[in-house]
Amino acid sequence: MTMSKVKTKIKQVETGSIVTPIGFQVAGLHSGVKRKRNDLGVVYSEKPANAAAVYTLNKIQAAPLGVTKESIASEQKIQAVIINSGNANACTGKQGMTDAYEMRKTTAEKFQVPEQYVAVASTGIIGLDMPMDKIIPHIDQLSIGSTAQHAADFGESILTTDTFAKSTCFEAEIDGKKVSMAGAAKGSGMIEPNMGTMLGFITTDIDVDAASLDKALKQVVDQTFNCITVDGDTSTNDMVLVLANGLAGNTTLTPEHNDWDTFIELLTNTCEKLAKQIARDGEGATKLIEVDVQGAATDEDAKKIAKSIVGSSLVKTAVFGTDANWGRIIAAVGYSGAEVNPNTIDTSIGTMQLLKDSEPTGFSEEAATAYLQNDTIKITVDLKIGDGKGKAWGCDLTYDYVRINASYRS
Repeated sequence: MTMSKVKTKIKQVETGSIVTPIGFQVAGLHSGVKRKRNDLGVVYSEKPANAAAVYTLNKIQAAPLGVTKESIASEQKIQAVIINSGNANACTGKQGMTDAYEMRKTTAEKFQVPEQYVAVASTGIIGLDMPMDKIIPHIDQLSIGSTAQHAADFGESILTTDTFAKSTCFEAEIDGKKVSMAGAAKGSGMIEPNMGTMLGFITTDIDVDAASLDKALKQVVDQTFNCITVDGDTSTNDMVLVLANGLAGNTTLTPEHNDWDTFIELLTNTCEKLAKQIARDGEGATKLIEVDVQGAATDEDAKKIAKSIVGSSLVKTAVFGTDANWGRIIAAVGYSGAEVNPNTIDTSIGTMQLLKDSEPTGFSEEAATAYLQNDTIKITVDLKIGDGKGKAWGCDLTYDYVRINASYRS
């Protein structure tokens, strides 16, 4: 199946949410862990869903990740996910593991599912004991549903320093059946390629083989969530979890299925949309930066260069200051570690070419400054040494980033 045919089948559902796929319900409420906003949420599937997850590469991982890994390893099925924000349950020792297991047990009892069918996620301040006196009683008060308000309540419950909830939904046709895939995510600071302080929850009613789902998620996360950065820090709590309950009624998908490419495109669109929303909401950010690298020796080199550019503090501050300082871009290309020919590089911002074969083009500084005042900035680099291509997303670095992180616990 060609990519063009796949794209014609997929439609974004503007009013859709994490509960659009058949059989999913959510809830969110304020338990008191945070001062005001909802801080406890749950995702529930009416039947056990095939599950796959990708986790932070930080070697120091929070207790909930260990519990979730154990749950998924049991049968590769999850029916409920309990999430709290405001406290990360990270670096909390044996008590942290005990608390994560208690959250799993209480959720299993509340929704009458086996404990191993419950995943646990936490996000917030590192190193504080969990306020279980607030969390546990409120798990029983979670009232699930599939309305827009339920989705909004859940979306708020997983946020920390985020300024808006991240959500997306797509639909397509597989085996003649209408299928949906949707997601909700959080993330604003400590965002670095290879998972940052972010949580992503993806729901779909597609029937897909569990082992194939696991491989697909790893592939797609590497092209999307692993290509965003805000500040170069990698957190302790991050995961992307996908639940596929099969209620759409299609024939079980594997890579050999005729509609497998459609499934991959759905998963890619969902993850990329959420990833870009996270990058756009970087702490204190005013602009989304997209870097598109072409003509690299390999796709891996292209991605490496894109990450290097979008992660450069000097590039990020130049974008914030509306300064078309192409020297910072070309420097990030050079120290990326990828193969380059220093004499053949083209560089553009928007449609304006700054370098041609590594030489300045005499572009209009006034026009470049005007373009950099937009809220989405695209940087394109063509190395002209191969067919490799890749993208990465990030945001500008502002005064507010320092203000937010200097007072995070106060």
